[in-house]
Amino acid sequence: MEFCCSAVKQFYAYLITVSRKAKLSAETYARSITALYNWLKTPDGANGGFSIEDMIPVQELSRFLLWRKTEGADERTISKDISALRSYGEFMNSLNDWNDNPALLLEKPKMHRTLPRVLSVEQVEAILSAIDVSSPLGVRDRALFELIYSCGLRISEASGLLLEQVHLLERMIHVSGKGSKERIVPFGEPAYEWLKKWLEEERPKIVGEKIVPTVFVNYQAKPLSRKGAWKRFQELEAKSGVTAKVHTLRHSYATHMLAGGADLRSVQSLLGHSDISTTQIYTHVDNEALRDYYKEYFPQNIKESNYFKQ
Repeated sequence: MEFCCSAVKQFYAYLITVSRKAKLSAETYARSITALYNWLKTPDGANGGFSIEDMIPVQELSRFLLWRKTEGADERTISKDISALRSYGEFMNSLNDWNDNPALLLEKPKMHRTLPRVLSVEQVEAILSAIDVSSPLGVRDRALFELIYSCGLRISEASGLLLEQVHLLERMIHVSGKGSKERIVPFGEPAYEWLKKWLEEERPKIVGEKIVPTVFVNYQAKPLSRKGAWKRFQELEAKSGVTAKVHTLRHSYATHMLAGGADLRSVQSLLGHSDISTTQIYTHVDNEALRDYYKEYFPQNIKESNYFKQ
């Protein structure tokens, strides 16, 4: 990623080498401090008279977070910003540039638990069927999104997947997830068919003699970026008429697995969740879907049913 100033660049290096943060986490923190840097240059931020190198009082940090909220940042983003500010204060302490860490006085907002959006099996099929597979990149997209849905992958896990992590005959992939946690995930028949076609027939047409370690590549035979995958999915969203995000496929996978009879611990392991409470939210999603179905077909009984009062 590009850095706005040397302080943020050094902070990013500190996160990777000293704090041992994962690359994606370090990038997220660096973006938060970049937002602080940009705010300090606005008329509102400049009123405090502080620069990114100064020990910024907690009152100014609170004003920054308020600005972030007015700019559209949600509670989860604000919480990440606070974590980034605390780490930045720790970094500046290590340089002896700050003699305190004001960010430790910031309180994280209470997180409201919202149910993730989930697609029906028919909606997932509508998105996948909207892919034009008459070209090599079309086959790539079908293999990519089939695999994401079949394995419940994060977009970063799919775009960063290496050839050596794919065991085609065993129909398994070795996933490097958040916090460098690793897991083995099986994939189904549709994903197998499209992945096989991509790897054996279409990918060689693009890569040629080049040695590219990642499974999914762009038209230049370079690793497919997350942004590139997001862009392709947006096009499919418009084409299929189904409103969703790439991550919605992961939510849908988890919900469909539980609805199909998979136990909670197994789904937790497949998704790579460290805390089972994170996985439990999908049981609520499934119940919501069941309630909607019940309301549609038995509207006269919904007020009388005790099932949904539990």
